[in-house]
Amino acid sequence: MTLYEDLKWRGLIQDISSPELVEKLNKGGMTFYIGTDPTADSLHLGHYSSFLITRRLAAAGHTPLLLVGMATALIGDPRGTVERKLSDRDEVIHNYECLKTQLQKIFPYEVVNNYDWVKDLTIIDFFRDYGKYINVGYMLSKDLIRRQMESGISYAEFSYMLIQGLDFKYLHETRGVDLQVAGSDQWGNITTGIELIRKTTGDEVFAMTMPLVTDSHGNKFGKSEGNAVWLDKNKTSSYQLYQFLLNSEDSMVIEYLKRLTFLSREEIEAIEAEHNAAPERRLAQKKLAEEILRDLHGEGAYESAVKISEQLFAGNIKEIPMQDLLAGLKDVPHFETAGGPVMDVLVSAGICSSKREAREFISNKSLTLNGEPITDMNLEINADVALGGKYIVVRRGKKAFKKVVLK
Repeated sequence: MTLYEDLKWRGLIQDISSPELVEKLNKGGMTFYIGTDPTADSLHLGHYSSFLITRRLAAAGHTPLLLVGMATALIGDPRGTVERKLSDRDEVIHNYECLKTQLQKIFPYEVVNNYDWVKDLTIIDFFRDYGKYINVGYMLSKDLIRRQMESGISYAEFSYMLIQGLDFKYLHETRGVDLQVAGSDQWGNITTGIELIRKTTGDEVFAMTMPLVTDSHGNKFGKSEGNAVWLDKNKTSSYQLYQFLLNSEDSMVIEYLKRLTFLSREEIEAIEAEHNAAPERRLAQKKLAEEILRDLHGEGAYESAVKISEQLFAGNIKEIPMQDLLAGLKDVPHFETAGGPVMDVLVSAGICSSKREAREFISNKSLTLNGEPITDMNLEINADVALGGKYIVVRRGKKAFKKVVLK
């Protein structure tokens, strides 16, 4: 199977700018880049799904560059809905340093920053060298721009695609980059770079976009209850990441295995057959979680997450030696409290949204405390009910755990 055939089978190609790119991908030898803006101090699982393309292309003989765009982060990219709030400069610098460090740990390739070549560009040079070559009608035809026109778009965000086109041109001229790869929502920005390079140099460069990874409802992959699933263990623990992946939908998990792992076609098809025969065993989800967790957090973190899950779901918390329990609960979200009425603690810890909800859960025996159902709505949370006089593990339903620590 050629590289292009493998990428197509995995569902990793949405659009390519020219049929010639197929042969070039299979041949190897291209220099390409993929980028993101430092809008947070950690990448999330959606970024991971995109940046994995660097390893696939590098293994086929291509050279990756990773762009973290401080310049574009300071402007803000149009999202097709409403205008973004401008980011604080110091925050963008901090985020850039965090993402650079994080990327280099996961993807061992060179990181570049578009602020380095944009910061000294004068407004006159920008208009003469770049703005002159892209007409407004062309920019207005782009989907994101057209959609945001309804709510209003600033000139800053309107110009974002010119800056991204500038990046492509600069990297083409200075680093020999001839391919840009991105998510499908970036097609308009990428093709602006192709147009700019064609008009200013006459060179042909290429673009490839990947479909966004989503759930069965079309929501972006990597979100949990509206929140990002971060790659930073301090923001999303190994246990939380494991549980998120373990809960992948049956209808989507094989697609995720294709796009988010390096398992071969034969391996994935064998897993698919086992999964379809007994979906309740969640073999495909377990393999997905294993592959991603080992890659991001390491073998030890993966084994710890599995151990935590087995211990907590078995409900035999009181039988676990304290040292093992604390080690197993290290990555479980925790809440510190001085104790008090159980209803107050449940709400304060975020386990229940209100006392009314807490009463409903207790009535339905949906809450357990250290493995035992909570039945007394007047229970006092204190050292007498805590393991070792300090620790309480509360489980809501089958999946949500919280470690309550007495001060």
